[in-house]
Amino acid sequence: MGVSGEEARKAQDVGLGDPRQVRRAVGASIVGTGIEWYDFFLYGTAAALVFPKVFFPGSSEAAGILESFATYAVGFAARPVGAAIFGHYGDRIGRKATLIATLLTMGLATALIGVLPGADSIGLWAPALLVLLRVLQGIGVGGEWGGSILLAMEWGNPKRRGLMASWPQMGVPIGLILGNAAFILFSNIAGTESAFLSWGWRVPFLLSLVLVAIGLYVRLRILETPVFAKVVESKTTERAPVLEVIKRNPKEILLSALLRMAEQMPFYILTAYILTYGETELGLDHNFLLYSILAASGLSLFSIPFFGHLSDVLGRKKIYMAGAVLVGLLAVPYFAALNTGSKVLIFIAIFLSLVPHDMMYGPQAALIAESFSTKLRYSGAGLGYQLASVVAGGPAPLVAAYLFTQFGTIYAVAGYIIAGAVVTVIATAYLPDRSLTDISDDKAYETAPVRASAQSV
Repeated sequence: MGVSGEEARKAQDVGLGDPRQVRRAVGASIVGTGIEWYDFFLYGTAAALVFPKVFFPGSSEAAGILESFATYAVGFAARPVGAAIFGHYGDRIGRKATLIATLLTMGLATALIGVLPGADSIGLWAPALLVLLRVLQGIGVGGEWGGSILLAMEWGNPKRRGLMASWPQMGVPIGLILGNAAFILFSNIAGTESAFLSWGWRVPFLLSLVLVAIGLYVRLRILETPVFAKVVESKTTERAPVLEVIKRNPKEILLSALLRMAEQMPFYILTAYILTYGETELGLDHNFLLYSILAASGLSLFSIPFFGHLSDVLGRKKIYMAGAVLVGLLAVPYFAALNTGSKVLIFIAIFLSLVPHDMMYGPQAALIAESFSTKLRYSGAGLGYQLASVVAGGPAPLVAAYLFTQFGTIYAVAGYIIAGAVVTVIATAYLPDRSLTDISDDKAYETAPVRASAQSV
């Protein structure tokens, strides 16, 4: 189900910046990414609080946590695969059709996790099937990001690409809020821990089907982007966009992945591993931790688009590198606040912990997507973004748990975060700045990139 000639002409006739289509594109991107990340983060919360007891009941507490986070990491390893699969079709048949497929893949996999029997019922088949469904989740979300940000960015005002591309990024805090809220709600409804482990945790996964139906309704009402419609009309789509972008833009793909180290890796420590550390080491109630993360996610709803907008004014790389430096500087104070045991200080630390992340996540979508031409943008942006999942996001909770076990101090995890910040600063410095490039003109990508000054952005 690709872009027909009639649909391409209609998109071209409507034109770039049409207010109605811009609103629909942004809405479809936010709703879709919110649902996808709800599904993905739901797994992270369950991996910390539920899966060690349901799918690895024969293991010790420490081993069960490590095994559970290992299945969590599998989903991240699958994300580049999803980026390659759906990136191919996104650059061949269009952003809209591909995004419908990613939504269905993620939603169905999540719902099936909700009905998966535990290890007590089907033995080793339980964790094996859990891993399979986690792989499908990773493939779905791997193909989602590139299409969503392109849908918003390619429809929006060219002078506000940082802001436009930041709107789909809000799917992360929306998904985190919905996922944690669902866990809190059904934990309270279940009443007892045994009831929650029996059926309470499953309901949020099954609710994914309702959210997918809403997402499909919204996405079916949008048009293909005029930028890609122009490529379709001129019959210049690439036959093998994934291979082509790897051949043409290996530097941009690699740097796009590495610049995410200070953004993605700490994020999953601060939202997933912290649940385990807070409950098992600090003796905190998991609902208190979930409420704190919920509050931090609420703040991100404002800070992500704010920093996206700021990148249009001051320059993407300046804002991005400032966020990376701040992540490194705050790593030790953050864990020091947690270790005080004071709920007030712990709440403040968690509430503010995502702001440095948002300084990067707001400008990040435009920073990465602008690095690739229209014919290769879905594939290139998706691969660069999702490759980080293999070295940054996926292993993060697992590495954090290992470091704490090996060194006996949470400050080993702080050192891990600082190292990621250093990598990000270096990678961002080397990525060409294309914030002034006309992204609809593929010929502009055949010449050497021109460094845009912050004042001219």
